[in-house]
Amino acid sequence: MDEFKVRTVDLQQVQNQTRHKTDGLSSSTLVLRRGQAFTVTINYDGRPFDPLKEKLIFRIVLGPIAVEVPVSRFGQPSLTQWTAVLERSVPNPTGPRALSVTLSSPATASIGVYTLQLRVEARLSVKTHLLGQFTLLCNPWCEADSVFLQSEDLRTEYVKSDIGLLFKGSPGNIVSRPWSFDQYEKGILDICMKLLQVSPQYQADMGKDLLNRSNPVYIGRVISAMVNSNDDKGVLMGNWSGDYSGGVNPSQWSGSADILRMWAATQFSPVKYGQCWVFAAVMCTVMRALGIPTRVVTNFNSAHDTDGNMTIEEYYNEKGEKLSMSRDSIWNFHVWVESWMKRPDLGRGYDGWQVLDPTPQEMSAGMFRCGPAAVTAIYERRVDAQYDVPFVYAEVNADVRTMIVRNGRVLSTSVDKRRVGALISTKRPGSMSMQDITSEYKTEEDENTYRGSMAGVTGRSTTFRCEPQSDRIMVTGRSITFSCEPQSDRIMASKGVEVSLQLLKAPVVGENISFNIIITNNDAAPKLLRKHVNAQNKEYNRNPTETFWEAHDDIKIGPKETVTIKHEISFKHYMLKETEEDSLVNLAVVIEDVKSQERVLASEEFIIRSPSLDIQIQNEVSVIINTPQVATVIFTNPFNVAVSGELTVSGSGLLEEKAQMRLTIQPRETIKKRVNFTPRMAGARMLSANLVLENPPTIMHGFKTINVQAS
Repeated sequence: MDEFKVRTVDLQQVQNQTRHKTDGLSSSTLVLRRGQAFTVTINYDGRPFDPLKEKLIFRIVLGPIAVEVPVSRFGQPSLTQWTAVLERSVPNPTGPRALSVTLSSPATASIGVYTLQLRVEARLSVKTHLLGQFTLLCNPWCEADSVFLQSEDLRTEYVKSDIGLLFKGSPGNIVSRPWSFDQYEKGILDICMKLLQVSPQYQADMGKDLLNRSNPVYIGRVISAMVNSNDDKGVLMGNWSGDYSGGVNPSQWSGSADILRMWAATQFSPVKYGQCWVFAAVMCTVMRALGIPTRVVTNFNSAHDTDGNMTIEEYYNEKGEKLSMSRDSIWNFHVWVESWMKRPDLGRGYDGWQVLDPTPQEMSAGMFRCGPAAVTAIYERRVDAQYDVPFVYAEVNADVRTMIVRNGRVLSTSVDKRRVGALISTKRPGSMSMQDITSEYKTEEDENTYRGSMAGVTGRSTTFRCEPQSDRIMVTGRSITFSCEPQSDRIMASKGVEVSLQLLKAPVVGENISFNIIITNNDAAPKLLRKHVNAQNKEYNRNPTETFWEAHDDIKIGPKETVTIKHEISFKHYMLKETEEDSLVNLAVVIEDVKSQERVLASEEFIIRSPSLDIQIQNEVSVIINTPQVATVIFTNPFNVAVSGELTVSGSGLLEEKAQMRLTIQPRETIKKRVNFTPRMAGARMLSANLVLENPPTIMHGFKTINVQAS
């Protein structure tokens, strides 16, 4: 009889990927998860396989690292080492002869793209067969994996789901934006693996990098640096200037695939441009693709404490105009990710969610990256726990010291312990709504936030006590030193006058901004007051720019009287100059008691949100895979002028190509645009629409989630 001769080897792609929950991920290779068995079939000619006459040895290669795994007839798959076990082969006298072998990887294997070889050693010959490549990912379904997550619902949301909802705006006026993570889009997984290969760590020492890739803490740190392009061939270039020529306005991106594909197609040149939510959303895509449970988190009123003193200094002049005198800033919102993993490097109690932030803000060990910082360590103020806990702790807990100044003198000062980290939120699993996770970061004592006043859109009032006029600010280069300290670290309540701001409704682009100023005289004597109201444009991540509207007048107020003064700012005053999806405003009022010189200030930052698009599905209850469907995008022009722009509709698993069309819409006209699509993936999918108008320069969004049924 002929000798045993291997003809072909079948890597059983469909069956293995279904079992490993990687079906749907698009790759040029077989895609597997570590710590789990997979089966290959060896088709052969000649006599049956005889373990006494020939040896079968699998060789598993990752860069310079290779493991030899002999096929054994008896044994169990192992979670600690590579194994290959021969399943019983059923002789088939007529059909092709086949052996089935179960291979399994350790739960601590490095993630990466492996090459699989099979060597057949007989008495007189040795033959090696190249079987192909497989991509090995982390396995949150495997208890021995350091990214294991107990709940199937949470694994579905934080690993398998490609639908995102990002939160922006301000705590009293939150907007949600759809984002498509796109990890199932063609070629995206391969690009995510390429990202690890382009990293400075891999380029410097391939062997060391590949060994370290068993650890999600290490992987998170590498990805955090690689999503920004500040010190490597990273994916995105940040731009907060308002001038996005030569690139894409960050507000126009709606998914990760376009960004990752553009990066790969240009030999890893940075894609222009990103801001915090874009950096975070792309990182979430990469981490989910690699099998690490990840969610996008927004911190409202996020402190950027550049000098590490846990205090953010803010300055206003006596007219209520906010001044740019400090390098510290409070971002109206800042977006990062949390990834789920064990932290054996920190001792017990720090497993679970870890903050990772790819937005280039500060260096961490010589590179622009941040984390992983254990959320528990932030909660417990364990500022010695690596990585970057002090920086994240300050982002959610810093104090705000506000000063009214004139000619370099501090006229009055106050401290607000509650504004920073007012609300920390993420998308609720299985729903398109927001989940408040503030209590995971802050104790009750830290968190004593102004939730009550956030229920509406009521302004926050900060009251100042007049301090001796000799307090001077010395501005020396970039640092500012004070010769005055507040008497205590709490808001100093004014005895004489109180003031607050109240927005009458959530402002929308095209409409007037209406608000009340409420002034109370606590004294038993009448007062003459000076009122200064000031509105400034601002970017979400820095201090306001020029004043676009102001009002100044004198008020007489009776003893123990409260007066309410209504103001309106018309659309023509705040008309946008550059294309934005939501415009931010800093509104402040200073009330000065003419006689006592006491000053009180109230301020409120809010967004003017863009109108939204409505999407309707023809047969919403019966959307079936591979069956043509129709969606309609509906928009009413709220402006008094005709507007024109470009409408883009996209949906991963629904539309092969984006639908794009130019539109001109008359004043108050309602348009309805039909979009045909054929779902190619079952389960929860999302259709999203963007309308970018030229004049006024505005970006509008809409989304619809669709449950696609299997046929």
